[in-house]
Amino acid sequence: MTLSLEAPISLPPQQTPRNTIMATPSCCRASLSRRPISILGQIHPTSTQTSRILSSQCARAAVPSPASPCSSTTKRPLHTTPKPQISLAEILKKTGIAQTTGRSYMIYQATEQLHKACAAQAEYTIDPEDRKASKLKHTPDGEEIGRSGGGGGEGGSAKGSVWHEEMGLLPTFSTWSQVTMLHMYLLVVRFRDMPKIQQTTFQDGLVNHFFYEAEAKMDLVHNLTSRVIRQKYLKDLFVQWRGLVLAYDEALAKDSDAVLAGAVWRNLYKADENVDVRRLAAAVGYMRRGMADLAHKGEEDLVMKGKRVFDEWGGVKAELRGVDVPSSQVKGLMDAEGLSSSEPAVKEGVKGSRFGS
Repeated sequence: MTLSLEAPISLPPQQTPRNTIMATPSCCRASLSRRPISILGQIHPTSTQTSRILSSQCARAAVPSPASPCSSTTKRPLHTTPKPQISLAEILKKTGIAQTTGRSYMIYQATEQLHKACAAQAEYTIDPEDRKASKLKHTPDGEEIGRSGGGGGEGGSAKGSVWHEEMGLLPTFSTWSQVTMLHMYLLVVRFRDMPKIQQTTFQDGLVNHFFYEAEAKMDLVHNLTSRVIRQKYLKDLFVQWRGLVLAYDEALAKDSDAVLAGAVWRNLYKADENVDVRRLAAAVGYMRRGMADLAHKGEEDLVMKGKRVFDEWGGVKAELRGVDVPSSQVKGLMDAEGLSSSEPAVKEGVKGSRFGS
């Protein structure tokens, strides 16, 4: 298409296409209206030359000058947000975000170490070779019985756990979970002395770590690969945890060792009628001594001790030895019952005695 520019093109105002006006930049229109004769005088009847001349004239007209109508157009800066006067680190510190994030990570690490201390008390292992050779033993309820040891709790990994060897508990998943939850409860009681938000954070972190490891142990140790079945067992385990806390809290609320012994008997020994009451007494004394020791520890001590938080009092083995040594008050009761003070305060297999209640 060839554009003829021999005569100026004029259209009535009412017939001028609206998009033609909008498509022409304001600076170009101003340049053309300012120098119409000089421009037309330089144009030859070739469309290519016409476009070049118009482009050069528009480029010169786009440069604002004091006398140009385009001079009123000001250059807008790219960024209009004012530069902050303080750094990002100072903003995070001032708003408390950095402190909250750092403290949450510290609590996560602390509860992870505390959980390891709880889980190591009754640790056990199952040899995959025994499973392949069908040599695994099972309880009457169908639980797999492993080998005591593998953790860093009381008794050491080489000798096995004292909860298995001295307290008469089998190295099974049920024993591991109940002993772990017993120690978790001792820590939860200590957490209750913290501010409300801090207590909730510590307790939730400890419980989460426990259930993470419980599911991992179901999968890796007991070869329970079905996630649906694992979730079912985890729900049952959560119900046991809630019931355990309620039962032990009842004993604290009533300040009764007999109620606490009953809770230990139902949870730890599965209400076994043939349980050795000496072991129940040792477990009750261990819990009482543990809560008293943790009550004198600050938050910093809990964080720093970590996996050694339960190593500073005698342990359940020491409590078991102490059961056989009657105190002066118990000696008087024994004399009233006609028992010799040189004999154990409670003999295994003796039922109906006030010392075993």
